[in-house]
Amino acid sequence: MVTLPHQQDAESGDGGHMVVCGDDALAQRVAVELRDVYRQRVVLLVPAEDADPGGPGVQVVTAAAPTQEALVRADAARATALALVYEDDETNLRAALAARRLSPGLRLVVRMYNRKLGQHLEELLDQAALVAVPGMDRASLDASTTVLSDADTAAPALVATAVADTNKVVQADGLLLRAAERPAPGRGEVPDGGLCTLALLSSTAADPAGAEGSDGSGAQGPQLLPDDRTVREGAGRGTVVLEAVRHEGPALGARRLARRGVPLRDLVSSQLRWALAGILGAVVALTATTTWLTDAAPVSAAYLTLLDLFSINEPAIEEPTARQVLQLLSGLAGLALLPLLVAGVLEALGTFRSTGALRRPPRGLSDHIVLLGLGKVGARVLTRLRELDIPVVCVEQDADARGIALARDLGVPVVLGDVTEDGVLESAKAHRAEALLALTSSDTTNLEATLAARSLGNDLRVVLRLDDDDFATAVYRTLRSAHPTAVTRSRSVAHLAAPAFASAMMGRQVLGAIFVERRILLFAVVPVAGHPHFEGRTVAEAFRPGVWRVIALDTARPDSRSLDLAHGQHEQEPSLLWGLHPGHLLDAEDRVVVATTRQGLADLLTPAARSDSPAAP
Repeated sequence: MVTLPHQQDAESGDGGHMVVCGDDALAQRVAVELRDVYRQRVVLLVPAEDADPGGPGVQVVTAAAPTQEALVRADAARATALALVYEDDETNLRAALAARRLSPGLRLVVRMYNRKLGQHLEELLDQAALVAVPGMDRASLDASTTVLSDADTAAPALVATAVADTNKVVQADGLLLRAAERPAPGRGEVPDGGLCTLALLSSTAADPAGAEGSDGSGAQGPQLLPDDRTVREGAGRGTVVLEAVRHEGPALGARRLARRGVPLRDLVSSQLRWALAGILGAVVALTATTTWLTDAAPVSAAYLTLLDLFSINEPAIEEPTARQVLQLLSGLAGLALLPLLVAGVLEALGTFRSTGALRRPPRGLSDHIVLLGLGKVGARVLTRLRELDIPVVCVEQDADARGIALARDLGVPVVLGDVTEDGVLESAKAHRAEALLALTSSDTTNLEATLAARSLGNDLRVVLRLDDDDFATAVYRTLRSAHPTAVTRSRSVAHLAAPAFASAMMGRQVLGAIFVERRILLFAVVPVAGHPHFEGRTVAEAFRPGVWRVIALDTARPDSRSLDLAHGQHEQEPSLLWGLHPGHLLDAEDRVVVATTRQGLADLLTPAARSDSPAAP
């Protein structure tokens, strides 16, 4: 078996360093995550205009582009892992190919919005590693290349935040994790703990320091992964419980494909269909009368009636009176049929034309979600909302935004216009909506839309995207003071996506994340072998309150397991067993899904920490 460079570093006790390359806030976030949570030495490769002092543990190298020369200056060849998180897919692709040539065994984490291109890139880079290092271990190859999208990673958390009275959702292709927020039980009520309790919510709604729900909110803030005793003692506090974990219902692709066709009944209006039915009834009646009054056979009678109907038969001058009357009646029916046929053609053309146009919000629409912005993030969030069958109205200023075609395919109403202009939010029925998601790329636009929405209805739940942390803190405190009874949440895409990128650089699969107020709970796949906290222990013994909890077991045989549960194929049979008995003994060949805090996952992934007790969260 061939040992990769990053394995040699780990075995020698020197974890090496990790290189993060990028040109936006995500690169900074990933570097901080690696340094603070996983205690890694980080080299941050950024353009000169974006360079900030990295602080302890972060070395900053400037370069206009991630060329091979720049990667050499960042010492990527001897790094444990390399993350390429530039906003442009092509830049990341070129840099990934250069990095693979520089170090065939380097673990790569690549940011890619284009899913199909990302899949091809992952296969290409893994094949290049196999060619460059013959005999490479397949288990090592599993962690060799990981392609992630920040929009895909952040979308479930944004949807869950907007839909507060619906299950919180983390989805990774064939795997769906759902967490339900339960209010505090009343006196005499027995709380429903689901499969297990993931968190206790904050015990107070007061926010004097603006730290509610964060790591600095203390004992009154949310408590992740509590034990049964803590749950019992948390009377009066809401909970987040694991409710179900399976993917149900038709796939979005099939639903989208079905919408592209036009049902025959929708080609023409019901009034026109009734009129055509009346003409057809008249033709049948005339055919039957002709058969009765003349010696013609039914087929001949039908033929004569159709000829008379379309006025292409000879005049019945020498024919009996009954035949002449029938010819006149058929002609009158033909005169009525002609405008109906023209109207039917025009209506059908209009129907086909309308299928390519954007829908307008229905007049009586209510209890929906207004989605502002159909860029990269907005398009992914729209997909998640429609998978959950949640009604949506989109607002977008750019008619060529990447999410416009998706909205048209899904039949989602879209209002084209600047959200900051008067009347745009009203056109989206925001005053009757359940929630507003402001996800444009401009912080000021999102804030202005939020303030405009507050003027329409103070009970509207608002989630706005704010990438600047200081600005987000000021906005959060101000809105809480101005609208104390309203629900307003700010989220940063970089903040939501960074844990997944950092965890992938550590070489394990992170299935997703669920936010509990302002704290994060990760779901990760961890092999039992080599972990003294898991191997040879029962599920109850492996539980570390506040740190991690085993919630599922992969029942597939080791030789038939999917290498990547996070991106498994839909046609594969589910292999995860949920609701494990506390006395189930974990074997070295097992692979488990754990719910864990960021610090807990760092302890699980750090070789030096496997023999020590886990740190407190």
